[in-house]
Amino acid sequence: MDITNATVGAPLTLALVVASDREGRFAPVIADWFRSRVAERDDFALTVLDLADVTLPTSLSYDPDPAVRAELARVTPVLEAADAFVVLTPEYNHSFPASLKNLIDRHYTQWRAKPVGFVSYGGISGGIRAVEQLRQVYAEMHAVTVRDGVVLPNAHGQFDEEGRFKDPTGPEAGAKLMLDQLAWWGTALRDAKAVRPYAA
Repeated sequence: MDITNATVGAPLTLALVVASDREGRFAPVIADWFRSRVAERDDFALTVLDLADVTLPTSLSYDPDPAVRAELARVTPVLEAADAFVVLTPEYNHSFPASLKNLIDRHYTQWRAKPVGFVSYGGISGGIRAVEQLRQVYAEMHAVTVRDGVVLPNAHGQFDEEGRFKDPTGPEAGAKLMLDQLAWWGTALRDAKAVRPYAA
């Protein structure tokens, strides 16, 4: 059965976390493409959290200063409201960006008992080493990572000058599989938590 057609009730709130904050990053091109994939579905309501627009110091504190509190007041509700996540991440030195680890480490319950999918990009590996590390991190957050995702090796070369895939067949198929799995897990977990709160 097509999970898209089987979804019942309100659309799931899907948060797209754009992890790269590097100068000259390629992430916005991929994010725009992914947003177009989600826009064609009626089972998700998309929000975007772009870490290039987030200013959080890497030093963690149980008593953050007012500037950090103000930034968290802007960021944390986006994660809290999400029923599911897609993390768009590059691979830097066989891992994922510090900006993403900082975001993850500053939150806990906001990730818990929610599904996470990945869109990754990089050189020849397409970011899969970053994703495999993130699976371990999100397991510690009590999140559920879905099996399928979008992997984009040598991503710059896959797009034309107008930001469109030269051959969208593989990425579009991967995006559909991932979104179908997120729809299933997101709906199942949302319904389950409505009956019985998740106990970590």
